[in-house]
Amino acid sequence: MPRPQHYLLLVLFLFLCTIPSPAQTNSRWYQVSKIVDGDTFWIINAKGQEEKIRLIGVDAPESRKTGKKEIGYYGKESKAYVTQLLTGRKVRLEYDVSKYDRYKRTLAYVYLENGTFLNAFLIKNGYASVMTVPPNVRHADLFVQLQREARENKRGLWK
Repeated sequence: MPRPQHYLLLVLFLFLCTIPSPAQTNSRWYQVSKIVDGDTFWIINAKGQEEKIRLIGVDAPESRKTGKKEIGYYGKESKAYVTQLLTGRKVRLEYDVSKYDRYKRTLAYVYLENGTFLNAFLIKNGYASVMTVPPNVRHADLFVQLQREARENKRGLWK
């Protein structure tokens, strides 16, 4: 026969299952203000301030020489592609476990107004490669699969 503690655990479990995750509740759209490169751009946030966004799980080649970093193979093409996708557009952000990186950039999964999952789209088309940094690994398996397909089909930087 079930004990009262079992009912309490069941009620607690059911309650927790009904709490929407931050990813489910974020429906705000942000205007893109400028593109840095294939994995980083700026938005105008809810306070009307510019905020730097870094795509989670994605690493695009460098598009410009900065410090010790050289321009990467397919870097300019990657930036141009992201610029084409984001210029004059709005995006929706979803977060994973950590919202910021060590450089104070906002880490996000990004969705375009037409529903395109930008992080995955860039990997699928060969404009970026997979770079997972725990604990933000929610879509890591998907990204690895998309990169495998991009390499096999010689898309983008895998040509």
